[in-house]
Amino acid sequence: AVLEYELPAPGVVDFTHTFVPPELRGHGFAEALVQAGLAWAREKNFRVEASCVYVARVLERGKK
Repeated sequence: AVLEYELPAPGVVDFTHTFVPPELRGHGFAEALVQAGLAWAREKNFRVEASCVYVARVLERGKK
């Protein structure tokens, strides 16, 4: 499983892609990857962007 990202500008991280192999889906791995990535971004004081639809959904859920 992977969470891909880019650093398009100083202080900015863009999470671009999340992938979990089919045989591992449905077990929370994508959510765990995204939460770990967001924790890392907070630790680094990065502004977060989400080109990845899944990451964008997780961020939106967190706003509610």
